[in-house]
Amino acid sequence: MPVWNASDTVAAAIASVQAQTLRDWELLAVDDGSDDGSAALLAAAAATDARIRVLHRPHAGIVAALNAGIAAARAPFIARLDADDICLPERLERQLARLVAEPELGLVGCRVRYGGDRESQAGYAAYVDWTNSLVTAEQIDHERFVESPFAHPSVMFRADLLAAHGGYTDGEFPEDYELWLRWLDTGVRMAKVDAELLIWQDPPGRLSRTDPRYSVDAFHALKARYLAAWLARHNPQHPAVWIWGAGRITRKRAEHLVDHGVRIVGYVDIDPKKIGQIIHGRPVVGPDDLPPPAAAFILPYVANRGARELIAARLAAAGFTIGTNYLPAG
Repeated sequence: MPVWNASDTVAAAIASVQAQTLRDWELLAVDDGSDDGSAALLAAAAATDARIRVLHRPHAGIVAALNAGIAAARAPFIARLDADDICLPERLERQLARLVAEPELGLVGCRVRYGGDRESQAGYAAYVDWTNSLVTAEQIDHERFVESPFAHPSVMFRADLLAAHGGYTDGEFPEDYELWLRWLDTGVRMAKVDAELLIWQDPPGRLSRTDPRYSVDAFHALKARYLAAWLARHNPQHPAVWIWGAGRITRKRAEHLVDHGVRIVGYVDIDPKKIGQIIHGRPVVGPDDLPPPAAAFILPYVANRGARELIAARLAAAGFTIGTNYLPAG
């Protein structure tokens, strides 16, 4: 649990771990140079509970704090938590049970309860609802390039994955999403306990709102790298793809794929003003004029609410199969 200036919330986060039905745990609280009283709160908690270990380090950011905690960990399973989130009582017990019972799984998350304001932060609330819809390994595998499929502080994973595939890396990208994509790319299977086991808070100053590493463009640049690698292995038409969505923003996001050797041969759109146009040398066709499934791989990049489901239904009706000749990417 990285901690940086979390004096208002960290005591509740610690208490939620102490209330777990699983009693055999160690909490590694990494104080990332806090100057607000967090260090004193951590010291007080550790003084009364031997299962709490506090690591103090100069402020260096979340990736350095995460890796410091991982380096100090002694258990075969590692669970994440942020200093403003709340574990529900059965979280550790139920995630551990899945990992023990299903050795083919490397990481297990859970559904989360949104702890923010659904009215003022409707977009983020919708993202939480979407992540909660992904529970099985197959759903996570197929939807991984849409958005990060896990709430970061909700996961538990096998410690030996770190030696096999590497841990968190620092860069101009979201560190958690990069780790999931890298591990999935190597064949690590991930699933979720189908229950709300964490309250995921949404404070106004969270890093995902303020740090450019979590910007929309950073997400698309990152996932293009791993999506291109996936396409090289699975796309029968490689390197050719069709992008569903011919709008300017969609085209800009999909263009990251070109940097990794993917060739965009055309766009699919429902806007009659776009259908029939040639954009950047690529034709725009309507859904009724799609090439047959055997001759095309489609990447739907449209992210409007409800559009992804409508596109999936349209592609299924035309004989396309997710993971075989189409994959959602936006």
